[in-house]
This record gives sequence, structure tokens and C-alpha cells, in this order.
Amino acid sequence: MGLFSNLSEKLSHVFSKLTARGKLTELEVKDAMREIKMALLEADVNYLVVKDFIKKVSEKAVGDVVLKSLTPGQQVIKIVNEEMIALMQSNEQKLKVSPAPPTIIMMCGLQGAGKTTHVGKLGHLLKKNGKKPLAVACDIYRPAAIEQLKVVCNQANIGFFEKGTQNPVKTAKQAIEFAKSQGYDTVILDTAGRLHIDEQLMNELKQIKKEVAPIEILLTIDAMTGQDAVTVAEHFNNDLGITGVVVTKLDGDTRGGVALSVKAITGKPIKFCGVGEKIGDLEPFYPDRIASRILGMGDVLTLIDKAQEAVSEEEAKKIEKAFRENNFTFEDYLAQMENLKKMGNINDIIAMIPGLGAQMKNVQIDEKQLLHNKAIVQSMTIKERRNPDLIKASQKRRIAKGSGTTIQDVNILLKQFEQSKEMLKQMKSKKGLMGKLFGL
Repeated sequence: MGLFSNLSEKLSHVFSKLTARGKLTELEVKDAMREIKMALLEADVNYLVVKDFIKKVSEKAVGDVVLKSLTPGQQVIKIVNEEMIALMQSNEQKLKVSPAPPTIIMMCGLQGAGKTTHVGKLGHLLKKNGKKPLAVACDIYRPAAIEQLKVVCNQANIGFFEKGTQNPVKTAKQAIEFAKSQGYDTVILDTAGRLHIDEQLMNELKQIKKEVAPIEILLTIDAMTGQDAVTVAEHFNNDLGITGVVVTKLDGDTRGGVALSVKAITGKPIKFCGVGEKIGDLEPFYPDRIASRILGMGDVLTLIDKAQEAVSEEEAKKIEKAFRENNFTFEDYLAQMENLKKMGNINDIIAMIPGLGAQMKNVQIDEKQLLHNKAIVQSMTIKERRNPDLIKASQKRRIAKGSGTTIQDVNILLKQFEQSKEMLKQMKSKKGLMGKLFGL
């Protein structure tokens, strides 16, 4: 299941009915709005947010300009898309940077929301973007919190600072002095979480805020907890004045209502979202890209970002040349499989391709099968990899034996390889998305 899969599926169903009709009546639009309303409520979007959203979309969708246009269904989808972006968008979307280093970021949240892990993930992302971050252990209450932060800092390869169980305010101040003396340009404070919001927790956070004046106060909330997470965000914002939100577990089979509710309820934007278990699975939150994925339109820009990270320009040119000269071999196929693995979960990648995600929503690609395919290719000789036409019955027996698979598995892969070549040849001839991806 991918990001917002249930919601996306329901909205796609509504949209397909709208676009199937040449003309739309006001009644048909109202029926569609009722279905969209139900889909959003089932996705655990806050009731007041849904009510306001449907009102805005309806007012624009039943106007003469839409109903009398040549493509009214498309116009309605465009309005839904624009309003969904507006629901999540803010002028404060980007992480602020202090004019005089270090930039101080205070991370807060309830216990169990993934705050400490996401301190490491944020540090890793900032380091990748050329920053030098220092994470600071300010949670002196939860057993092993300091040790956990140390472990994630090692994984993220970022600075780590702790002063045991002394007063967290004192630790935060000392960490900032240490950062200045050691050339760290960003300080991320991992503050204490609680199982529920209490006065003691808030007072300590207010004290840290008062003493070190962080430029960003980011609240970590768990997407899986639905509306509870939005309530937590509201409380923290009222008491502490947060500047933004980090949503974790946005990759799970989550109903996604948090992403659509939090900014409307608190007025504060989601700045980052956690999309997996690995240290690199934290992404900046782009409302337009998220809206596009919710509405089943794919997410080309994130796909291109991932491809650029995974594939060097040199590799991309080599693959592109192989296609151009119709000389794509199993060696290239092997390299592409490695690149795909670097880009993340293959089912998530497919969901980002416009049109393809909807077509393949019930097809789950088994990552184990990719490992079997890799073993089959590695059991071929270099000559066979470069010229699969050489692979006859006796070679297939040898390859199957060498890879621990069956002759049928080898036949399936050879057939898939030919189909892939054909499909990619067609994609290459199309402008737009694949042009961009091949152009990397």
C-alpha cells in the first residue's frame, strides 16, 4: 500500500465518473462533492476542514465557466487540486536559517512519535545539503534516550552532544557554545517527550525556548494516530508556539488525514515527512507534490529527485546511449536494478509515475523476485549478458542451476527483458516525463 492509497483510489473513482461525461450538471457536481466529502472523512481528515474544503470547491465548481467548458470534469479536478494545495501550503514551508550561526532547531513531541529517530534523519538530510549539524541530548527522563540519540547520530554521521542527566536547559546552552567553538552551523535539540501532554513537560520546553531562542520549533507527530495527532499539534502550538511539523509514518497504510488537517487547524505547516525506516527516509514536504499523489496524478518531481540521487550523470548518459543505439544489455539491466534499489521501495516508485500508479494499484512487486532476477543475470556469461539471443536450452539449464532457480524463471526473465526494452523504447520516444528521466 502506498501513500494515501485508499483515499487516492476513492478520489480516482469519483474523477473517472466526472470525466466520462461530456457535460456536467450542477446536480452531478454536487453528487461528486458528496462522494469526495465521504472519502476525506474516511481518510480521517478533520470534519471542519472537510466542510470548509467542500464549500470552497463547490462554489468554484458549479460556476458557469466550469459547467459550460468543453472539459468540465477536468476543470473540477483542477479546482480540487488547487484547493488541496492551498489547504497544506504556507509561506513558511522551508526550514529557516539563522543569519548568525548556529541555526537552533528544537524538536519536541510526545513519546513514541519518532522524535529522536527524526532528529537523526533531519541531521542526515541537512548534512547531505552541505550543513554541519550537532544533535543535543536534552531528554534526561526516558531510559536509554541519550544512548538512542547517540546511535542515530552515528548512523547519520553527524555531531552528538550530551551532558548526562543534568538540567536540559543548561545542556542546551553549553551545546550552543560548543557548536560555536567547533564550527557546527546547526544545533538540533532532542527534548523530552511524554506519554501525554502535561504541565511539567510544557514548562521545561518553555524554559528551553526562553533561554536559547530557537529559530525553529518542530513538532513530531505520528500519521498513524490520525486526529489525535492533530489535537496534539493544536495543544503544543497553543502552549509553545511551534513553527512547523514533522509527520512520521506517512508511508504506512495511513489514512493521511493528518497531512490535510494540520495546517488548517494550527496555521503551521508540515515541513518534513518521514517515509520509511532508513536514516535517509525523510523528505521536505511539498504540498503540490503530495496533492498530486493523493489525486492519483503521480509525483514526477520527487521521482526525478530520487533518480538524480541514485544515478550519476555519467551512468544516466551511458544508459541513455544504450537505448539510443538499441544496445541495452543484461549488464545495463543489472545496473538499473541496483539504481532502482537505491531509489527506495519499488512499489512506491511506481506510484509516482502518472497513470502507471493507478493501473498497477493491485500489483505488488516482490523485491525477492528482483533478487532472483539478479542471481539469474549473474549466472550468465558476459557474452550471454551482452547478447541474450545466444541463450538456448542448454544455456538455460546451466543458468537455472547456477542461480538456484528454474528454467521457467529464466524464460520469464528473458521475456520480461524483451518487453522492458520494447516499453522503454516507446517511453523514450515520448516527450515529457520519460524525456526528463532519460535526460538525467
